Amino acid sequence: MISDIARRSFGVPSRLIPVEELSGSSAGSRMPEIRPERLTVEIAERVAAVCPTTALKLESHGDRLNLMLDYGECIGCGRCIAVGEGAVMAANRLQCCGGSREQLICSWDVRTGTEQVRAGSPERIRAEIFSWVGRALNIRQLDSGSCNGCEAEIVALTNPYYDLERFGIHFVASPKHADMLLVTGPVTRNMAEAVKKTYEATPHPKLVVAVGACGCGGGIFAASPEVVGGVSSVLPVDGYIPGCPPTPAMLVSGILEVMRRLTGTRRR
Repeated sequence: MISDIARRSFGVPSRLIPVEELSGSSAGSRMPEIRPERLTVEIAERVAAVCPTTALKLESHGDRLNLMLDYGECIGCGRCIAVGEGAVMAANRLQCCGGSREQLICSWDVRTGTEQVRAGSPERIRAEIFSWVGRALNIRQLDSGSCNGCEAEIVALTNPYYDLERFGIHFVASPKHADMLLVTGPVTRNMAEAVKKTYEATPHPKLVVAVGACGCGGGIFAASPEVVGGVSSVLPVDGYIPGCPPTPAMLVSGILEVMRRLTGTRRR
């Protein structure tokens, strides 16, 4: 039986996900996408009411009623999609992965059906991605108190489907060998000092990327007395990757976006 399974497995051609498909991909993450032309006041009130983390909320600004969506706080529960009547859909593309904390926040004027803030990034193509990395990038993954949901997705980055190493990106065991810290989970009080020491042990220049809703702002554990907060509460953060957890494609896209932004800044 095992030999039959092995023969069938080896007979199926392996599929390496194309680089172009990684750019901004969020398929399977359950993160919401707002269709502003379908928004009504009633729908906006409904989706804000069911959001368990207040990632979706309504704000009044004079004559404007804005629906705010903070992807850094969104855990992808899907409740807003269920009651959104087509105005909220599951997102297949998110262009905010790897951006600043402010780029994770979007806003729509409910009454006019227009977007107030757009978290965008330039179009990516294969040749540019390889030029952004330029050389090998060593990553130390740091768990500051996570549930291991993000870690399960990070492990998938090394499989033959995503193959992070084709970009010259490797995971290392020691922060002394790292160029980037990929930090998951809310920072618990028990881990805060260890997180700081890991950062100090990483040589300059170094990058810090906060992963998942917990890394972005503490997630569902933010109010716990045992949690200090998101990664930015103890470390300077260069990029944020939302999701609960983010998919492997979102992780790759976010890491490459951080590289693209900082490489472009340094070149200027």
